[in-house]
Amino acid sequence: MRRLRTTADVQDASDDPLVRWAAQALSSGGAAWSHGGAVAVHAPSLTRRRRLVLSGPAEGVASLLAAHGRGVELRPLLERPLALDVASLMPTPWLEDKPFGWMDRTGTLDLPPDATWLTSTDDVAPLLREANPNSWAWPGEPGVRRWAGLHEGDELVATAAEAWSSTDVGFMMGVAVHPSHTNQGLGSRICQFVTSSLLTLYGTCALFVENYNAPAIAVYRKLGFAYRDVTTLLPAV
Repeated sequence: MRRLRTTADVQDASDDPLVRWAAQALSSGGAAWSHGGAVAVHAPSLTRRRRLVLSGPAEGVASLLAAHGRGVELRPLLERPLALDVASLMPTPWLEDKPFGWMDRTGTLDLPPDATWLTSTDDVAPLLREANPNSWAWPGEPGVRRWAGLHEGDELVATAAEAWSSTDVGFMMGVAVHPSHTNQGLGSRICQFVTSSLLTLYGTCALFVENYNAPAIAVYRKLGFAYRDVTTLLPAV
């Protein structure tokens, strides 16, 4: 089992955007290891969770999970088919906690002309409370870098954030459209703006999505994102 000490080490060990995204934790108290072609990144505080992000062949992932996966409130995060294979290899049982979706894309995307990065976030929190009260990203939260917006007149009607981006994976969160302005394509336009900007900066853009949110997944697919089922695991005892 080899310790990976830098984000460059993780990038050399894996081409999976999921673990490359998690590698940002190495600059804030995290750690990473490789074994049998697999990689694990311990991220003490990433999108509000203490995570162990894993990718690679099932046997290598199982060894890394056995060595580093126990801990208070630690959430192993990995692709769902891999999680089911790994759970069958573990000497002690692990249970699936919550499946959801990871989406990412590379390349370029046209920048829509009507969205901007906001110079003030005063109107973002009221919009989130109205349209997306369960958002994981909020203005002023650590890791949340900036907010984009669409306006009608002086009213902020759509927003999305760059949050928890790594050195080569830009991350989008906090998407919200005012309830009185739905079905107008505003969600697609604000996401296109943020995605285009992050692709230019990082080369890859990614996001989390609830696996039951078919309309959101459809919007992201139209913007070129590919969907992967991911899940978290919990020790059975």
